[in-house]
Amino acid sequence: MTTAQPDLPPLRLTIIGGGRMGEALLGGLLAAGWAPPADLGVVEPDPQRRQTLAERYPGVRVTDTVGPSEGAVVAVKPGYATEVCAGLGDLGVARVLSIAAGVTTSRLEEAIGAPMAVVRSMPNTPAQVGAGASAVAAGSHATEDDLVWAESVLGSVGVTVRVPEDLLDAVTGLSGSGPAYVFLMVEALIDAGVAQGLPREVAGALVVQTVAGAAEILNRTGASGTDAAEHREAVTSPQGTTAAGLAVLDGRDLRGIVAEAVAAATARSRQLGAS
Repeated sequence: MTTAQPDLPPLRLTIIGGGRMGEALLGGLLAAGWAPPADLGVVEPDPQRRQTLAERYPGVRVTDTVGPSEGAVVAVKPGYATEVCAGLGDLGVARVLSIAAGVTTSRLEEAIGAPMAVVRSMPNTPAQVGAGASAVAAGSHATEDDLVWAESVLGSVGVTVRVPEDLLDAVTGLSGSGPAYVFLMVEALIDAGVAQGLPREVAGALVVQTVAGAAEILNRTGASGTDAAEHREAVTSPQGTTAAGLAVLDGRDLRGIVAEAVAAATARSRQLGAS
């Protein structure tokens, strides 16, 4: 990607990186009416991908060149994040929201080379369907207004919370990697249903709706560990079928396995950020 064309009229927001997450944000912003298409831009180096985005989102400025913009979302692979940020200060960009995994705000600020508001975030893949979970952390120059701005961008594709930056690795290990844990559990449940004689399509339909329904209950009534425990207890009759199944999971230390998985993903995020 190159930076040039200062003669172009400035956009309200440029998304640098037209991959799945960049497109998810673009679609969410348009659906939420955050800005009209003409005020949004996507920078994508792959010509075929650019053509696809231009066809899907008429009116959005889709290019391979970073131009003037009030704000920018850095949605590139971590190895390219500092290179992208190095040229933003010369283009009138006032705010940057980075979703590059593991790249700290201090590294981005150093690459920019001038005081600029940087907000770092860790969204997850359900943002692609408007059901994402994101956390944001402020860099040294970011103000309350900058955090509100970042939350408005990410809020177009789901729920956003604030955390200190040193907790973003834990966010990565929990909600960033969390969809994969859920998908694995869904796979296992479907296979278990098939093993008990259900046709695979029947088992799949039942499992997907069960997971969606359980999540909706928590969305409506509360999502803390206490709330989840109360709902679990409400469907667990003494000596009943659910109790029999949960006894197996407790016996295999499901809680401990999940805790180890999140800890391993968190540690890996820290390693990537240090490299």
